[in-house]
Amino acid sequence: MPTQLQTIQPSATPSTPRSFKYLDALTTAFVVILLVSNLIAQKVCLLGPVAIGSWSIGPFAVSGAVLLFPITYIFGDVFTEVYGFAASRRAIWLGFFGTALLYLIGAIVIALPSAPGWRNQQAFSTVFGFIPRILAASLIAFWAGEFANSYTMARLKLFTNGRKLWTRTIGSTIVGQAVDTVLVITLTFGGIYPVRILLNIMVTGYALKVGYEVLATPITYLVINWLKRAEHADAFDRHQSFNPFSFAQKSSLDA
Repeated sequence: MPTQLQTIQPSATPSTPRSFKYLDALTTAFVVILLVSNLIAQKVCLLGPVAIGSWSIGPFAVSGAVLLFPITYIFGDVFTEVYGFAASRRAIWLGFFGTALLYLIGAIVIALPSAPGWRNQQAFSTVFGFIPRILAASLIAFWAGEFANSYTMARLKLFTNGRKLWTRTIGSTIVGQAVDTVLVITLTFGGIYPVRILLNIMVTGYALKVGYEVLATPITYLVINWLKRAEHADAFDRHQSFNPFSFAQKSSLDA
């Protein structure tokens, strides 16, 4: 007899939170990818030119973070789609505080006097010496962009009643990456470069990040569908608070 999914509504009485096999591992991977992205973001890489049919575009000068950072939005889609907005909110806050700790400890270690014979202070400062303005811009943009992504994902799932996953994965990325890109570029370079240059940087970075997720859609489908079967979960945030500062978990789970 085939297994049927039943909707479990949140109980009005306290109950033991449901445990999942892979949620903690996925959350850890999300935070690690975020931290690595921040470490490699210092280098500006040259990508391209890219051939599209008979057309050649590029090359593009982009931060090394482009290689990994867009994956965090795929993780956000997975968290929201399978485990619910509350799980995504938890991961975002862990990533936020993990990144802040990286910045803080990096600044402290740079300020500490070097041991005699250790001659790599300048190289160490180059990698870990985050400029305060960039630090603040990155944290604010990450926080706002990830929450915009997860909120859009959860709302679109309710709107489509769980159908057409691709509309949620791509739609949430379009919104989340727009918020992230506009904030990080404006807060980092606003007042330094002309508006025309800022817009150019925004459009280029935004197109690459959204394109990244569109190309990764088949992989996102495979991961989400596998996790739904493995965890016996499919979250619908019908009664969830979307306040990023509220940690009550009220998602309905198909299990």
